Amino acid sequence: MSTYLLVSLAAGADPAATQFSVLRAKALAAGLSVSDLSSRTWLGVAGPTRPGMLGVGAWTLVGDVFNRRDAPVRRVPDDDPLVYEKKLIARFWGRFVGLRLDGDGVLAALLRDPSGALDCVHWSNGPLRFAASDVPEWLIRILKPDWRIDADRVEAALHDPYASEAALLLAGPEALAPGSLHSFADGMTRPVWRPDWIARHAPRVTDEDAAQSLRDAVDEAVAGFSRSGGVLAAEISGGLDSSIIAATLRRNPNAEVRLWLNAWGPDASADERPWVDALAAHLGIAATSNPRATGKVTRDLLESVPQGFRPGLAGLDGLHDADWASRLKAAGVDRILTGKGGDGLFIQPADLGVYVDLWRQRGWKALASPALVDLARWNERSVWSLIANARRGDWRPEPTSAPTTFLNPRQFAASPHPWLGHAGDLGPAKRLQILGLVQGVGFHGPSLQTQVAEVIHPLLAQPVVEACLALPTPQLTLGRRDRGLARHAFLDRLPPVITTRRSKGEMTAFYGRMIADGLDVMRPWLLDGRLASMGLIDRSKAESLLTRESLAWRGGYVDIMVAATIEGWVRAWERRLSVR
Repeated sequence: MSTYLLVSLAAGADPAATQFSVLRAKALAAGLSVSDLSSRTWLGVAGPTRPGMLGVGAWTLVGDVFNRRDAPVRRVPDDDPLVYEKKLIARFWGRFVGLRLDGDGVLAALLRDPSGALDCVHWSNGPLRFAASDVPEWLIRILKPDWRIDADRVEAALHDPYASEAALLLAGPEALAPGSLHSFADGMTRPVWRPDWIARHAPRVTDEDAAQSLRDAVDEAVAGFSRSGGVLAAEISGGLDSSIIAATLRRNPNAEVRLWLNAWGPDASADERPWVDALAAHLGIAATSNPRATGKVTRDLLESVPQGFRPGLAGLDGLHDADWASRLKAAGVDRILTGKGGDGLFIQPADLGVYVDLWRQRGWKALASPALVDLARWNERSVWSLIANARRGDWRPEPTSAPTTFLNPRQFAASPHPWLGHAGDLGPAKRLQILGLVQGVGFHGPSLQTQVAEVIHPLLAQPVVEACLALPTPQLTLGRRDRGLARHAFLDRLPPVITTRRSKGEMTAFYGRMIADGLDVMRPWLLDGRLASMGLIDRSKAESLLTRESLAWRGGYVDIMVAATIEGWVRAWERRLSVR
């Protein structure tokens, strides 16, 4: 995973009297490639494929930067106070952070691209100003920062893992949200891109034009990452989204794909090889299908999850993560492309909220839409229930699973993610799409795979995100079923068995056995851990839940693994911050 560390010294401060040069030498010794941006600012980069640099006016863009094929710069008014930065974000896309220095060569501003694929955290330590995607252990030992774990934010992340994609769980450093600019001159952070801006002001287009916009956006994203160099791999799960990426890669002459990887589970519901085989035959590729790594949760596994500025939620399945990391390394893969993010952006599920969105758009005319009958049939509901929900206007999606039962009631009302806080006037399905985008930012987090290769999610790239945000949710479903427009748009690239598939791979039983077999580790990890001592876990309820019998009847596997991962994050950071 590409990482960077920037250190800047305040004007007037004597470099010899600070750790400015000491840290530079330490970064070189730690293997970072260091560039001097000025006499007072240096940048160190590292990773499987080290991020590049591109100068754009006063900005230096660090990471993968691509030109938009049809840059929507016209939507930015010339009298906007941030017109240059907003047009920059409209002109370029990728996985990058922007740096701007002032006349003294000191870091003056930061800019984070809308994908959020490259994190951006900043803080100060005396006359030194820092910006980084991650913080190495050696830097913490040298700086001994006055940071602390924020228990209120940890509680928010336990109840809502999306919360950890906004503010950090640490008090001290500050995270810059995707699509935002931070100015050190006035200490203000301002948005230069927001998903609701795209969704609220999008023009209406025909279904065929909408399908073409999806194809063009996916082609642009895949082509950009294919041109980045290095050997590629592609994840093919057997589902629609990863199949779209695989089919698009196959059409790209610049893509050297060494591995088409699939992992199948031991249960029929987790074994998607029939669909993978159909896709491979259709595309003329050789799929490498391996059994999903099996085993039980161990303490070593829990402690191996990378825990950076944020909890390592991208590596929840540590056994699979470690297995694929070793396969990617053995094959000499530099980048692996996945289909993650498609569910949320292409609209799955096509639930009752889609018809509420249609009602908001058309009013009583929505009664004459074929979507009324088609969506009622798809959701196995009466048309009257759809109409009633649409007229009421306050419909909310039902939770897909019961809330975690072993957490104590929330004591802290966390602020919503900034993207969600501005989407209240949009329809429920469109808000759910933006929530999926928030979740997608977390997919870019560190894992064991990212330590050996770049894990790329093209469906979360800015061209695809904007193409989907610009389309009403009824159009994205064609008013009939989940991801209807995407199925239609890529109909000529995929076998019918993929585009018409109704089922989805299910790993619940697999993860249930993994946790149940490791209860001898999981129980003390949570019952006697730091979260319990902080009063965030109800120990008696957790003790009752963490049994084979309760797991079989009540499930909650994802919630358990999220809590276990955040427990590991708290332990890791308490250890780091205790070194004085």
